[in-house]
This record gives sequence, structure tokens and C-alpha cells, in this order.
Amino acid sequence: MARPRAVPAPGFGSAVEKAIKAEGGASLLLVDLDNLMVLNEKGGRGLGDKAIAAAARVLTAKANAEGWTFGRIGGDEFALVAPGVPLEAAFLRAERLRADLAAALRKSIPARFEATATIGVANVPRDAKSAEQLMRKADLALYAAKEQGGNAVGLPPAEDMVLKSSYYSSAQLARLKALAERKKTKEAVLLREALEDVLRKYDRE
Repeated sequence: MARPRAVPAPGFGSAVEKAIKAEGGASLLLVDLDNLMVLNEKGGRGLGDKAIAAAARVLTAKANAEGWTFGRIGGDEFALVAPGVPLEAAFLRAERLRADLAAALRKSIPARFEATATIGVANVPRDAKSAEQLMRKADLALYAAKEQGGNAVGLPPAEDMVLKSSYYSSAQLARLKALAERKKTKEAVLLREALEDVLRKYDRE
């Protein structure tokens, strides 16, 4: 079943339009909570509301700290507009944000439940030329990450392939593929684990 395209909340679209017209373009981070339906069904709607509130606090703090625009798109879907932030930098910040959301969600709900977040990232002018196209590309990136199991940061499908082949040698990609097959997991999962290790390493400095 096709996933409905995200529709901006009132006033958010104009903020996106303003950001993408500025020099340096902008990146859009589309955030969706994972497992919210399970939380509502097994823990009650109040538990789901707690998870949404916890995520909103983290995202609001991030927007305030970075000078980004924050908006709520739907029940458990949010968006952040990052003016002047290129795609690669937005991806790394989104990965850190995903980890922050996971930590906040763990604290907000009982340990027997699991709640994480998935983020789709797209950029103007790299992926789109208009606010509508940017929303669509970020939504596609989010959906692709959800299809891989969620709790991840996704890029627009075509850009994902370009970035991976640009940053890694053919030998590294072959080893990654072999490892994924041996561990019976996805390459994206292994790359995410490696990125987490790098972030933890430099957090200690």
C-alpha cells in the first residue's frame, strides 16, 4: 500500500519556501515515530501521547539550538527545516537526533515497550527545486528507511546510492556486502552501527 504523502501544517510551508530561496539552500528532516500503533494498542493512547510529547520536546530543543524551523506534520510526524545545511551534514545531524530521540523515548515509556524514530532527509537544491518537491523527497527517504526496519535515517533513494558509492571503495563495499550476508542483516544496519561507534568515540573527547 502506498504511503500517503506528508502535508505541511498551516504556516510551515511558507517557512520551507523562505528557507529554500535563501543562499545555500536548505535541508528538510522529516521525523516519524516507530511503533506508535503498538504503544496505543498495548499501553493505551495515553502512553502514545507521552511518546509524542517526549519527541516534541527533543525536536523543539534541537530547532531552538540550531536556529531551525520546527513543525508538526501529523499525529506522530514532525519536520525540521535546516537552512544552509547541505545533505551530508544534515544526514549526520539527523543520525545524532535519532539517537537523542531513542534515548528520550526510552525514558518516557515503560521498559517493556519499544519506541524509536525514523528520519527522512532531503535537500534543496540537491534533491528538489520547490517546497512541494522537497517534502515529497524527504517523505520518500523516510518511507525507504521505514521499509528497512525503521530506527534509521534515510536519504532519497537515488542519492543514497550516490553517497555510498562516493564515500566507500569497491573493495570496502564488497566486504560490507559479504559481512551483511554472513550476519544475515542489511548493509544499512551495519553502517549505522559503525556510525554510532564513531559518534560515541568523539563524544568522549
